[in-house]
Amino acid sequence: MDLDHGADDLFEHAPCGYVVTDRDGVIVQANAEFLRMVGREADEVIAVRMLSSLLTVAGRIFVETHLFPMLEHSRVVREIDLDLVAADERRVPALLNASLVSPETGRAVLAVFIEARDRHRYEDDLRLATRSAELAREQAASLAETLQKTLIPPAPPHIPHLDIAAAYRPAGTGREVGGDFYDVFQVSPTAWIVVLGDVSGKGVPAALVTSLVRYTVRSFAIEHPDPAELLGQVDAVLTANETRHYCTLVVARLDRHDGEWELALSLAGHPPALLRGPGGEVTELGLFGTPIGLVDVPGFVTVRHRLQGGSSVILYTDGVTEGRGPNGMYGEKRLHELIHGLPDDVHAITDGIARAALDFQNGDASDDIAIVTFAPHR
Repeated sequence: MDLDHGADDLFEHAPCGYVVTDRDGVIVQANAEFLRMVGREADEVIAVRMLSSLLTVAGRIFVETHLFPMLEHSRVVREIDLDLVAADERRVPALLNASLVSPETGRAVLAVFIEARDRHRYEDDLRLATRSAELAREQAASLAETLQKTLIPPAPPHIPHLDIAAAYRPAGTGREVGGDFYDVFQVSPTAWIVVLGDVSGKGVPAALVTSLVRYTVRSFAIEHPDPAELLGQVDAVLTANETRHYCTLVVARLDRHDGEWELALSLAGHPPALLRGPGGEVTELGLFGTPIGLVDVPGFVTVRHRLQGGSSVILYTDGVTEGRGPNGMYGEKRLHELIHGLPDDVHAITDGIARAALDFQNGDASDDIAIVTFAPHR
């Protein structure tokens, strides 16, 4: 096979559509693949039809008003998305590459058409998959919000002789459910439980563990009045479920005797409670214990304290102290100073902490924030 014959053979049997037009756009040469794409014989196309006549209306306008000026400017165009129109009126999606060849040859434009029927199908499949993923995310976000509402009470219950306030601020946009939660419930005519916790991780799996922890605390609270014993029962349940999540927890039991509140409190890997005295001084309350569901041999200690008039107890999750802003981490020292300067009111203390933690992070919390404050009613 000589060189010229070989080049002609490659043109004719190439796996893409080759077309050569003159400067007027009339097809002067077309290979077998192009003729197959438009469903016509050579004598119906070559020297008979203009290239634009084998395109849709939009394609004709583009070729006549844009293609040739673009070729005159840069001599080549690539990946133009057009639809050829076959003899039976079928549309054949294709990608067009074209170049301007030497005028001396009498052949003005060399065009290559690559059928893109599968490409369009892939794009449709991709759009469908993308939409399905968006719907799944929306459904997951809706489920997360519903779960969060079941885990966070709208407001603490009314407790005679005790003032109590709570706040919850989700991380980021709030569309992903976090692991922070609190609960307040009665266990006897004169006793109440206040619990605040933080389950590791986020999303629906963490929310399921949060729900398990919350309702396990409720189930064992009457039978185990000592908070340390109660935490031991919760740890056993979480360990038995073989979850990948662990939980930090603070359990406070409040018993009213002789007109005063007795506080029993135990920590499970959680930040100590903060006791604000009548003069505004802040001290830590509680001894560190192990997180729930994390170690083989857990350990918890109950501390007891008689609440005085004018004092308040603040429980919080680490979303407060570990929040990061331009000046580093918020930290315990800054929190203690803030509480010292806040008004002597459980709502003012709770809201003041939440607002300060958010402001420190420019309104975009990196972690969930949960706070519960209680004080003897004056």
